[in-house]
Amino acid sequence: MVTVDDVRRVARALPRTEEALVRDHVKFRVRGIVYASVSPDETLMGFAFPKEERAALVASEPEKFLMPLPSDERYQWVRVRMAAIDETEMRELVIDAWRMVVPKRVAAAYLAS
Repeated sequence: MVTVDDVRRVARALPRTEEALVRDHVKFRVRGIVYASVSPDETLMGFAFPKEERAALVASEPEKFLMPLPSDERYQWVRVRMAAIDETEMRELVIDAWRMVVPKRVAAAYLAS
C-alpha cells in the first residue's frame, strides 16, 4: 500500500513542486496548478489525467480507478485507491501528472537526467 509519505517523496523531488495543505488534503502543485492530491484519510489520490482518456482508464480497472467528484469533472483529473497500487505505479502516475503542468523543457530536462 502506498502512503502519503511515499507520494511526498516522489512529488517533492520533481522540479518546481510545492506542497500545500488545503482543507486537510495534501496537494502537490506547480505555480498553483495542482497535479496530485491525497485525501485526508489517505485512501485516495487524485491526479492530473487527460479528460478524454479518463473514462477508459476507469473502465479498464474500476476496482483501482475512480472518476473525479462531480465538482472536479471539469478538470483533467481522476482518482485512484492508494491501497490498490504499488510504489512503482504511484511513481508513474505522479510523474505523468506533473508532466501535464510543467513546461515541456522542464519535463524533458528532468527525464533526461
